[in-house]
Amino acid sequence: MSPSSYGSSPASPCVGGSDPSQLHSSPESETFSFISLLSAMASADLRAELECSICLNIYTDPIMLRCGHNFCRVCIDRVLDTQEGSGGYSCPECREKSQDRPALQRNITLRNIVENFLSSQSDQGESGVFCTHCVDSPVPAVRSCLLCEVSLCDKHLRVHKKTPEHILCDPTFSMESRKCSVHKKILEYYCTEDYTCICVSCSLAGEHRGHQVEMLNEASGKKKETLRNVLQKLLTKIEETDERVQSLQEHRRKVEEEAAGDTERVTVLFRDLRRCLEDLEKRVLREISGRAERISSSIRDLEIKKEELSRKLRHIEELCNMTDPLTVLQESDTGDLCDTEDGDNEDRERHEKLLHDGGGLDVAGVLHTGLSYIITEVNVYLYIQNPADILLDVNTAHNYLHISDDRKTVSRSDINQNRPKTPERFLGCAQVFSSQSFSSGRHYWEVDVGVSDRWTVGMCYPSIDRRGVPSLIGCNNKSWGLYSHDNQYSAIHDSNKIRLPANISSNRVRIYLDYEAGRISFYDLCDPIRHLHTFTTTFSEPIYAGLYVYKGCIKICGGDLRTLARNK
Repeated sequence: MSPSSYGSSPASPCVGGSDPSQLHSSPESETFSFISLLSAMASADLRAELECSICLNIYTDPIMLRCGHNFCRVCIDRVLDTQEGSGGYSCPECREKSQDRPALQRNITLRNIVENFLSSQSDQGESGVFCTHCVDSPVPAVRSCLLCEVSLCDKHLRVHKKTPEHILCDPTFSMESRKCSVHKKILEYYCTEDYTCICVSCSLAGEHRGHQVEMLNEASGKKKETLRNVLQKLLTKIEETDERVQSLQEHRRKVEEEAAGDTERVTVLFRDLRRCLEDLEKRVLREISGRAERISSSIRDLEIKKEELSRKLRHIEELCNMTDPLTVLQESDTGDLCDTEDGDNEDRERHEKLLHDGGGLDVAGVLHTGLSYIITEVNVYLYIQNPADILLDVNTAHNYLHISDDRKTVSRSDINQNRPKTPERFLGCAQVFSSQSFSSGRHYWEVDVGVSDRWTVGMCYPSIDRRGVPSLIGCNNKSWGLYSHDNQYSAIHDSNKIRLPANISSNRVRIYLDYEAGRISFYDLCDPIRHLHTFTTTFSEPIYAGLYVYKGCIKICGGDLRTLARNK
């Protein structure tokens, strides 16, 4: 619409009882209306410049990125959160990328402009439309008349005609958009078949004749009701989406925590695996190089024997060449000179073995044994993440054992605890069982043995004898233990001791159980962890943890593999 259409006003029919001189347009009123229009257009342009491109609203706490674009703080924070973990960040406006999350800097100048703009909009009225008749000073319009094509303040609205043809609406600049483009009449109806607003001529004689129509207010009310339902559904979906986001964020935090622990555990695992593989390689290469050394040693032994045989040969030849029978007969140990049969058989066997197997090295067997141990180490690290919660069973404790209140420590006592005699209690050896048994799965538990110089830790069947020496852990076929006495360590089962080559250096022992595989392993928790011994069997009963204390005390430790990995 041209500016002049805003400056012209109809004759007196628009306003009853007013001074006619105030109802006709003048050059001053036209100029004022034109300025008002320009002001409104400038205001609209400024508003567009002050809108956040994310939420399409006026900036709230505007933030400027490095590229120069501005956004609401809440909006850009939300966008950057969604980009987190995608490998980089980018500006929603120009897509400028950065590896690190951009620093958010407040745009104080823009914030002041926004505040001034909102303040001026509040002063001028929300619409920015001014009364057409107030020519002396601009007064915000409260309604616009579509028939008269004027905007009215409260004062002029009171004297405006209220006849039906004078249709009032919210203040607007675009009055032409409220009229039919064909008949130039006010849009009063809504065609429910063609979903469009129409005038009375469209309904009576135009292309919408015979269609079902509704009044604008009625149709608008129905659409608003539909929109409210849609709005409610959208709000519900937003809430559900927020819940999913929060759930995934919480899950992500847990995954990140677990990933950090897993990363440390796997790092330690591969470090130990590399060490094990290097040790295995050195052992195999040492055995391979030892084959030639064994052959060389055999050659040296045979050469020595050859020299000895040659010496005997020369001596016998001398005896044979002697003419004095008395000297020949008086020669001592003549039997030794001829007795070489047993040595010849042994040499032949050794010679044949060296020729056929190169010294007896089973490379495949050594590799298989070494790699089997490495696989066991992998199982310990990857499949056993938490220790078994071992608590001691006071009902099984010998009466000269003191059990701590938390049932984690057992110590030898000189005072008889006078516990009742029961079938479960150990009467011959100072031992105690755990309160829980294991009949499946993989488990481990750890003990601190630093304050005891004679002890046994291990696993036992509940059917073990409870009286006398045969009840001692490892001294029967119902228990498997690691035994310490005077800094000498042995793995013991069914009274068979296997002396271990090195002392335990950390004062902390781990017992690992794989029930299905029938394996009980003992580890010294030094750095790195050192395997001490593994028993292999087939379990026929549930199995309990067992402790024997001759002097001092043993404490069951907490911790787990992830904690150990971090400490290492």
